[in-house]
Amino acid sequence: MVQRSSLPVPCKVSVLALCFLACTTTGLELSVNNHAADFSLSVQLGPPVSLSCLARNSSQDEELIWYRGDGKVDLKDGNKMNISNICISPVTESDNGVTFTCKLARDTSVQVSVTLDVQFPPQLSGEEYLQIEEDKDVTLSCNAKSNPQAQAAWYKNNSILTLQQNRYQLYQTSEVFQFSIKKVQKSDNGTYTCVLKSSLDEGRKDFHLIVEDRKPVFPKEAIIAAVVVVMLTVLFGIVARKDKICKVW
Repeated sequence: MVQRSSLPVPCKVSVLALCFLACTTTGLELSVNNHAADFSLSVQLGPPVSLSCLARNSSQDEELIWYRGDGKVDLKDGNKMNISNICISPVTESDNGVTFTCKLARDTSVQVSVTLDVQFPPQLSGEEYLQIEEDKDVTLSCNAKSNPQAQAAWYKNNSILTLQQNRYQLYQTSEVFQFSIKKVQKSDNGTYTCVLKSSLDEGRKDFHLIVEDRKPVFPKEAIIAAVVVVMLTVLFGIVARKDKICKVW
């Protein structure tokens, strides 16, 4: 006779628990602002943005949790079950590219993420005055942050700047736009303008460069020698005066 094997009681309980979890999770989905899949949300700088997470097709109350990047968002007790809302206010540059994720508390593999695409124009304005001696180096720097990325250009006295080889250098990243002059000359005097243009707006900043005459530089050794000579002269004078006074007395 063939004997039939049976699962121990604890194993049966585990199997039942897994079946119950699978059954209650099947068909369950989350949505954020009516999106059931990950998405990107374009927003403007400043005004608040609301994100609403909803649990659908569940036969029981579902607890929801939010993450900002890798950090868990602190939610109030009345803002966790079945539907959960968070508000980003005000929206800043630092929110650009940040991902917010809503997850199911009992099964964090069930989740929906939204990445903020914060649109903002170049934040550039004003003017700056710089005074520098001849033959010294100078760097003019302006904030190049914007989204979408702005097109950058430098002007001198309202005319597009012509770069002089070996003396002029440009450096640009997503955050800064720099123009450097090596060994400035009197001919470098003028107003330099940094201009950033994006599809949203334009920003500009003026730099008024004033090149001054080079100040004379005295050799350090000569100055030290002169000081030593003066000190020795004074010292000898004191000694000679002291000898004279002693002879009188």
